[in-house]
Amino acid sequence: MQEQFTSEDISLFNKKGITVEQVSDQINFFEKGFPFLEIINTATTEKGIAAIEAGNTYRYINLWEEYLQGGNTVVKFVPASGAASRMFKTLFEFLDGISDVPETEYVRTFFRDLQKFAFYNDLNDACIKITERDIEGLALENKFKEIVRLLLTEDGLNYGNLPKGLLKFHSYGDYGRTPVEEHLVEGSLYAKSKNGKVNIHFTVSPEHRQLFEKLLDKVTGSYESSTQASFSITFSEQKPKTDTIAVNPDNTPFRENGEILFRPGGHGALIENLNDLDADIIFIKNIDNVVPDRLKEEESRYKKVLAGYLVDTQKKIFEYLQTIDSGEYTHDQLLEILHFTQNELNTKNPEIKYLEDGELVVYLKEKLNRPLRVCGMVKNVGEPGGGPFFAVNNDGSISLQILESSQIDLEDPAKKEMFEQGTHFNPVDLVCGVKDYQGNKFDLKEYVDKKTGFISHKSKNGKELKALELPGLWNGAMSDWNTIFIEVPLSTFNPVKTVNDLLREEHQN
Repeated sequence: MQEQFTSEDISLFNKKGITVEQVSDQINFFEKGFPFLEIINTATTEKGIAAIEAGNTYRYINLWEEYLQGGNTVVKFVPASGAASRMFKTLFEFLDGISDVPETEYVRTFFRDLQKFAFYNDLNDACIKITERDIEGLALENKFKEIVRLLLTEDGLNYGNLPKGLLKFHSYGDYGRTPVEEHLVEGSLYAKSKNGKVNIHFTVSPEHRQLFEKLLDKVTGSYESSTQASFSITFSEQKPKTDTIAVNPDNTPFRENGEILFRPGGHGALIENLNDLDADIIFIKNIDNVVPDRLKEEESRYKKVLAGYLVDTQKKIFEYLQTIDSGEYTHDQLLEILHFTQNELNTKNPEIKYLEDGELVVYLKEKLNRPLRVCGMVKNVGEPGGGPFFAVNNDGSISLQILESSQIDLEDPAKKEMFEQGTHFNPVDLVCGVKDYQGNKFDLKEYVDKKTGFISHKSKNGKELKALELPGLWNGAMSDWNTIFIEVPLSTFNPVKTVNDLLREEHQN
């Protein structure tokens, strides 16, 4: 494989921190493809997804609030590098189209309800400054494209080129809040330690980092006053070594001006950023899944429930591992630990019945001593997202996994039926325990299933290429974690995929 790389190529690899072997492995995936995962069944509230009764939620909330008083380090991790350009896809099409007036229902809705957007006043000011007419005046002259242009391009608000995290999502009377600000307020509700500190980590793209820092320098003080919290805000970027090679349709390296093209490896690359955090427990939530203050109470309540459930489960795991380490256990205790592994962690191995006690101890310790995640699951209402399944692992054991449709062989009628019968999906609502029972950090990179990436077809300057996505952060990158699924209300999931989503009742004040 190395013979197809020039000395300049290898110099580029070294600069990125990527080895020739890694690039060769990536090309091998392009040539052979990624295998489908073997699924056994869909996880439902009957089996695999815990539905907590209302009366029990208080127990887990209390457990979490006690944990926060214990001096442990909690971090809220927010992937925030996502560009907003896809939010405005339909408006870009209108801007590039023939008609000067809105013709589709989507664009007509956008203009009809324009005053309901939190960015309306900023856009109106930009229109007055650039055209000497306000939005209403431009609309009366049918200059709708000028309004859109000043929203999306750098001549105005530049929303089409900014990350989602920096757009104004919610209106609070005379000011608007960005998702970044909403995450600060939200973090103060469920991740505040006993000394009032809230740790929030944003992953951002290098070109936008300064804009995030500038906004937060400006607003953090006022949010510290209003929430009675002290915010510790940190940033990181996807590492160059997590970029993946692009190839031509024949799987040879795609080159631009002779140089091999590398592309970002997708959100799975963020397992590196997550691994760099020094924390006991980490919340993970997408940047665009935020709500105004009037809805935050219920949302934060269920975050506490998930976290309390994790603390409760982690305590049991740690006690079982300490029992195993002591060497003082009975056969009945081993059966109790096995029952917990099978029924609470939903991890099973068909071969377990053939193991002697000594082998069973090794198996149980290996299965228990790994990172733990508790994932919120909402009822499926047609939104895109990973589904909960029982899947076969590389060692033959069966455990809960969050899988995308591309990881399942939908040509197999039985698998397709399982996929279509799914009742829930994961809205990227996770709480993660990343330290072991002795207080040591897990190396999260060791728990990635590298065979769970996927290949997408793109183009660059009119030329077709194939791109490789690393195993997704909450999919294959956490494949070998212990996983628990908890049903949470659909009201906790309010993503903004298109600009008109901001017109939904949940995003209006």
